[in-house]
Amino acid sequence: MEVMQVSRHAPNSLDTASPDMSPSNDVYDFHDQIGHLLRRAYQRHVAIFQEAIPDSQLTAAQFVALSAVKESRGCSLNDIVKTTAIDQATIRGVVDRLKARNLVEVAPDSTDGRKLVVKPTHQGEALIDATVPFATQVTERTYGVLNPAERVALQYLLRKMLELDESETR
Repeated sequence: MEVMQVSRHAPNSLDTASPDMSPSNDVYDFHDQIGHLLRRAYQRHVAIFQEAIPDSQLTAAQFVALSAVKESRGCSLNDIVKTTAIDQATIRGVVDRLKARNLVEVAPDSTDGRKLVVKPTHQGEALIDATVPFATQVTERTYGVLNPAERVALQYLLRKMLELDESETR
């Protein structure tokens, strides 16, 4: 039986007993998988957000949804889903909680009664305006030790991954 070790610190270095070992035979280490790394980075970001934002009731999902509603000056639930990439079932709960706090108004669309339009209230707009400086600090803390070039590279690569996903769903 051949033993192969994959180093978590150097994912491309293989120590194998057989020279014909192909990448398909590599040991699967979830620690090195993109999904796991993205999830951990996102969990870190959310923890920083919850710590830094003065309104302890405002979640990261609520903040981005409220920001999208403010930016559009009113939009449908589907528009919020498309803009934020938060799924339909989750966005309904997010909007319900924002409505309960009087941060958004929800009303039937004037041209299509089946569609709901979500608009920010003055209180919702004020909360976003007050929160943005803290959100900027959250972004800075999330980047952490990355230098300016690494930050640009990270944004570029993440957007490139998303563009690929968007082109496949069209």
